[in-house]
Amino acid sequence: MTIPNITVVGLGSGDPDQLTLGVWRRLQAVERVFVRTAQHPVISLLKENGIAYTSFDSLYEQHDSFPDVYKSIAEALIAEAGNTTAGGQPLIYAVPGHPMVAERTVQLLREQCPQAGIELEIIGGESFLDQAFVSLGIDPIEGFALLDAAELQPALLQPQLHTLIGQVYDAFTASDVKLALMERYPDDFEVVVGHALGVADEQQIIRVPLYELDRTPGYGNLSLIWVPRSDDAALRNRSFERLHEIVSILRSPEGCPWDREQTHQSIRKNFIEELYEALEAIDNDDPDGMQEEFGDVILQVMLHSQMEEETGAFSVYDVIQSLNEKLIFRHPHVFGDINASNSEEALGNWEQMKAEEKRIKGTDANRKSVLDGIPPDLPALMKAYKLQKKAAKVGFDWDELGPVLDKIEEELSELREAIATKSEEEQASELGDLLFAVVNASRFIHADPEEALTRTNKKFRSRFEYIEEQLRIRGKQFDQTDLTEMDRWWEEAKRQS
Repeated sequence: MTIPNITVVGLGSGDPDQLTLGVWRRLQAVERVFVRTAQHPVISLLKENGIAYTSFDSLYEQHDSFPDVYKSIAEALIAEAGNTTAGGQPLIYAVPGHPMVAERTVQLLREQCPQAGIELEIIGGESFLDQAFVSLGIDPIEGFALLDAAELQPALLQPQLHTLIGQVYDAFTASDVKLALMERYPDDFEVVVGHALGVADEQQIIRVPLYELDRTPGYGNLSLIWVPRSDDAALRNRSFERLHEIVSILRSPEGCPWDREQTHQSIRKNFIEELYEALEAIDNDDPDGMQEEFGDVILQVMLHSQMEEETGAFSVYDVIQSLNEKLIFRHPHVFGDINASNSEEALGNWEQMKAEEKRIKGTDANRKSVLDGIPPDLPALMKAYKLQKKAAKVGFDWDELGPVLDKIEEELSELREAIATKSEEEQASELGDLLFAVVNASRFIHADPEEALTRTNKKFRSRFEYIEEQLRIRGKQFDQTDLTEMDRWWEEAKRQS
């Protein structure tokens, strides 16, 4: 019994002179030749020598995506190999370039042939990389990356490496490539477009600024894009790896004496300060400020992580891995098969998965109270809000807003009484009770008390600064006015806001 067989051969990068002798002999020796596409210069050589072939070009018209085309080609080849009416005749599948370089159909055959009981033989050929290295003058020892235009992501780009981007079939694909490159490179960075490299009378090498990449004509099956390697510091500074490198240098024996001396405790307060400065930038709707302050917050994370990396406990990459895994785990409605049609259902999924995460880790077993887990250094207003939310989850809560407002009235009355008859310490205690009751009301009206008070603080500042402006206009100081006049200006500021 003859075992079905498929032999895959590479037609080279384009020029018929680059076709290997071994592949040429194979093509001449068989009757069943299939080619992925007839849009390749070597096909003319087959025609001239009377070698019949079957092309899969028609499948490109029948499907909406390349993956579907490649899947259909692999299925058709496996069916042909198992065709008993062919009498076990050898079957050759010819692909552009080298079969193992940027050829998805071959990868599919490698996966599926063993299951179908088909022997698969692969014979190489010159790939487009060979001609790219020669025509563009690239020495691969300097480091290079080969990427697929159809799956190009900014995260894959490394400016310190030569980057070759294949499968750039048309201007639409070139446009997608341009947008991805612009995430890491400046708009005027010079890139190179290569058409039909190594093919006599057809080769074109065009240097263009990045922003013109999709305006360059001539894209087709034999096109690629080369992004030359660069040691430009501005490009390296757009990478997370460079940030990690800089922080490690600062903490090294050859680094900064001040950074080397710091500990978790010594820069703890810096973390808090940077967070508040970032919040200020957010509240001011200041994009430039946010860009700078977010960087300062990230620096604190990097410094603390670097300290632990030096002890071997964990690195910032462990931090990132834990975060990524947490985000995926807690969003089953995005990364899993659970649905969430609105934000409330999404939040419910988050809380459910968070509880499951704690159960798996066993963290809940170490907690004696449902109120555990709230950071002790939170501002009191935020801590009160979180305490009440945790208590409410187990049913310790009012059912509606009315009794909450009654409680505020009760606490206000007790504060009035304490002010009239009790010590300052007892007055402060009653004030705390009143504030706690007000925080409770904030939950029922779905308002974060910290944010609400922040807005009021901002509003107060704006109106008070209006009073100061009116005093300056009139050449007055505060000791030259009175509450009645200031209150009038305050009301003016209210009407203008």
